[in-house]
Amino acid sequence: MTHGSRSIETAFVKQPLAGAVTISSLGIEGDEHVYEHHGGPDMALLIYPSEHYSYWRSVGLQLPDAAAMAENFTTVGLLETEVAIGDFISVGSVVVQVAQPRSPCYKLAARFGRKSLPVEMQTTGYTGYLVRVIEPGVCEAGDALLHESGTAVDRISIADAGRILNVDRHDIEGAQRLLSVAELGETVRTALTARVAAGGQHGEDVDRLYLD
Repeated sequence: MTHGSRSIETAFVKQPLAGAVTISSLGIEGDEHVYEHHGGPDMALLIYPSEHYSYWRSVGLQLPDAAAMAENFTTVGLLETEVAIGDFISVGSVVVQVAQPRSPCYKLAARFGRKSLPVEMQTTGYTGYLVRVIEPGVCEAGDALLHESGTAVDRISIADAGRILNVDRHDIEGAQRLLSVAELGETVRTALTARVAAGGQHGEDVDRLYLD
């Protein structure tokens, strides 16, 4: 993709898969993770609720029927307000665990030609979320996704975790609460640990959100 004068190599633009799909600890067999900090066990798959598509269309985006936001699973249900860090989702013979909210980046802007889109996504909370694979297996489009709450005493939804991570960057108490969840993904844990150690972090994450 191009973004301004820059050429960006990305695995963002995905296509629907028909039939049985094999999922391992690093995600769907054949899926690509181009950049550092994209992929790995805690970010094996991206889940995005289809319910958000109507909002994005209402504000001017032209979207395909699925995979519009680079997700591996376009779901019905399982919104960010309904699932929490550490929850389990079963589909086919695969079991995954919710690890962290997505932190939207400039590739969204490049994909849709809208510089403000990463900020819009994190502000609305319509980010989707990343999961780790607990039990590899096989699934296919149309399989039911079964949601089971995790065992964390302080259950923190993806919506709340995304607010703490991406929006209210001065919320040190929230960051400490999120860090107390053992199932939190390591990338987010590293970022929040540094934020707490620094006594808070104000302003936007410019390098992630914008590419001039």
